[in-house]
Amino acid sequence: MADDYIYDDYIYTENMTVGYGKVPLIRQIEIHVKRGEIVTLIGPNGAGKSTILRSVIRQLGLIGGAVYLDGTPMEHMQEKQIAKRMSVLMTERIHPELMTCEDVVSTGRYPYTGRMGILSEKDRKKVRDAMELVHAWELAQKDFGELSDGQRQRILLARAICQEPEAIILDEPTSFLDIRHKLELLTILKELVRTRKVAVLMSLHELDLAQKLSDYIVCVNGTSIERCGTPEEIFTSAYIKKLYGITQGSYHAELGCLEMEQVKGAPKVFVIGGNGSGIPIYRRLQRQGIPFAAGVLHENDIDYPIAKALAAEVVSEKPFEPIREDTYERAAEILKSCSQVICCLSDFGTMNEKNRRLAILGRNRNQNFCEKPK
Repeated sequence: MADDYIYDDYIYTENMTVGYGKVPLIRQIEIHVKRGEIVTLIGPNGAGKSTILRSVIRQLGLIGGAVYLDGTPMEHMQEKQIAKRMSVLMTERIHPELMTCEDVVSTGRYPYTGRMGILSEKDRKKVRDAMELVHAWELAQKDFGELSDGQRQRILLARAICQEPEAIILDEPTSFLDIRHKLELLTILKELVRTRKVAVLMSLHELDLAQKLSDYIVCVNGTSIERCGTPEEIFTSAYIKKLYGITQGSYHAELGCLEMEQVKGAPKVFVIGGNGSGIPIYRRLQRQGIPFAAGVLHENDIDYPIAKALAAEVVSEKPFEPIREDTYERAAEILKSCSQVICCLSDFGTMNEKNRRLAILGRNRNQNFCEKPK
C-alpha cells in the first residue's frame, strides 16, 4: 500500500488479523477512515465487530498487521499521545465509585492535565461545554452510579467529546437509548464530523440508522470482511438478507424496515391502497393473522414493497402507466372472492381510475365494505 494512501486516512488498518490469544478470528482487515467521515461496521451478533474495534484501540493485542493513527503506527505511540487524538466509547459498563457525572466527564481531560490531574478553568469549561452538548449538564452533580443506562451513555459520550479527539471509536453507541436520545446522540456525532472534521469508526445494530448516517459501510460476517461500500452499494434487500441469514420475515432497503412473515392462505380481505395509505392496514391484518390481497398498486408506489412482503396476493401495474383493463379484471376476480373490502383511498388520479371502479365494485356487491379504516 502506498504511503500517501496510508496518510490520507486518519485511521487505517493494514492487513490486520484479530482474535483471542493466538487464535485468529478475522484476517486481512483493511479499514480506512478519513477525517470528516463516519465508517460503520455492521453484521450479525458475534460476527466480530466489537473484536475489531477493541483491537483498533489496543484493548486486544493484534495477531497480525498494524493500525495507523494519523499516519503513525499505534504500536509506536504512547498512551497519552493516542488519548490526545482518539477517544473511545465502548459497550463495557464502568463502575466508578463516589463520582459525580461531572467527575466522570472530567476524566476526559487527563491527556491535557499535569501529573496531579488538576483541572484548569479552561478544562472545566470544556467539561461543561461537552455536557451541555449532550444535554446532560443538569446531571453534573448526580452520582454516576445512580443513572439510568441511557443517561450513562450520554455522560460517557460527553467524556469522549471533552477529550477533544480527532477520531472517535464507538461500539454500539445507541445501546440503552430511547428514540429521542438516539437521534440526539447521532445528530451530535454528525455535527462533530461536519464542523470539527472528526473521524468516526463505530458499530451499529440499527440498520436504518447505519444506512442514513454512514459515509461508508464495512460488513463483518464472522470470518472475514465480506463487503465494503457506500450505503447505496451495501443496503440492498437481497444482500442484507444474506449477510444476516434472514429466513423469516424480510428486510426492505428502500424503506429501511423489517417486516414479519406474510399470513398464508386464500385472501379474506381485499385492500385498495396506495401512496402509503395501505401500509397500516397491511400490518394490522398481518398482526391479526388474516390473509389479504392488495391492489392495484403501481410497482413504484411506497405501498408496493410492504404489500409484497405481507399480502397473500398483490395485483400490480407497471410504474407510470394507467391501470390496464386486464389488470383490473384480475383484481376484480380476487376482490369478489373476499369477504371484506377495505378502501384506503379518498382520491383517485388518472393513472389510478380503475381503483375507483374496484371500490365501487366492492360497495355494490354488498360485501363488508370499509371506506375509512380505523
